[in-house]
Amino acid sequence: MKKLINAPEAVLADALSGIAAAHSGLNVDTENKVITRTAGTRAGKVALLSGGGSGHEPLHGGFVGLGMLDAACPGEVFTSPVPGQMLTAAQAVDGGAGVVFIVKNYTGDVLNFQMAAELAAEEGLSVETVLVDDDVAVRDSTYTAGRRGTGATVFVEKIAGALAEQGADLAAVAEMAKRVNASSRSFAVALTACTTPASGKPGFDLSEHEMEVGVGIHGEPGRRREKLRPAKEIVATALDAILDDQPLAAGDDAIVMVNGLGATPLIELYVVFNEVAQVLAAKNVTIARSLVGNYVTSLDMAGVSITVCKADADMLALWDAPVNTPALRWGA
Repeated sequence: MKKLINAPEAVLADALSGIAAAHSGLNVDTENKVITRTAGTRAGKVALLSGGGSGHEPLHGGFVGLGMLDAACPGEVFTSPVPGQMLTAAQAVDGGAGVVFIVKNYTGDVLNFQMAAELAAEEGLSVETVLVDDDVAVRDSTYTAGRRGTGATVFVEKIAGALAEQGADLAAVAEMAKRVNASSRSFAVALTACTTPASGKPGFDLSEHEMEVGVGIHGEPGRRREKLRPAKEIVATALDAILDDQPLAAGDDAIVMVNGLGATPLIELYVVFNEVAQVLAAKNVTIARSLVGNYVTSLDMAGVSITVCKADADMLALWDAPVNTPALRWGA
């Protein structure tokens, strides 16, 4: 294993200290492992809180800031944060209008956020929970019952975050988050496995001629393992699965993200995006907004995930609203 770390057990603590040093707009509580906005939450504004295991950067700490999250709770690598972290974060960012928990559908995250919501209620905080379950590759996996939560998390945080910034109430922000999730689907393919610092070895074996089709962001198995194919065929497989689950009709608008899993060169992601654009153009679907880059990673995994959101006018307007975070920034 070759990694730029000091020791496996110190990765999260050292990374949090680095985030604090790099981003003056973030307040990093290294003791409680909570990331919040330095400016705090505006009084009367609904707060958005998310979190999960580390190793998926910039998710979630990189999306804390104007127009997105108010707080993020990082767990150890691929390990859920604990309810106490979440409660501390919720108390820190509650502006009096309530808090929306955005939770990726993994068993540990779901259970811990549920417990945190119960603890928050006991403390007098109003909490709404939104579950993200956009991955159509498999229905159940090692980590979850039902579909996994992956790339749509970025869409949910951006669009619901913009609505919260505009002053919408708790119910409206949560409902918009659920609408975005319901309109979004994702599918991922891995070319290599990732290596966690604690294990020191790849999570699974893939020969140089193989790929894992439908992989999860923790290296969970997908639908099948098969011979490596050209980008055009990989995109066709992914979009077939996405559009089978969430059909798009001629004239529809879509937000599309082609996301690197950590070790994929940007040039390859643009090759993939080109193939996605051609497929959707042939169906007379407009890619109204797009992201290409690393947004929801899996440590050093080579591969790509594709996320498509069937977007309405409200979603597009909120997508265009100002955002200023370490990983996403425009109009602010």
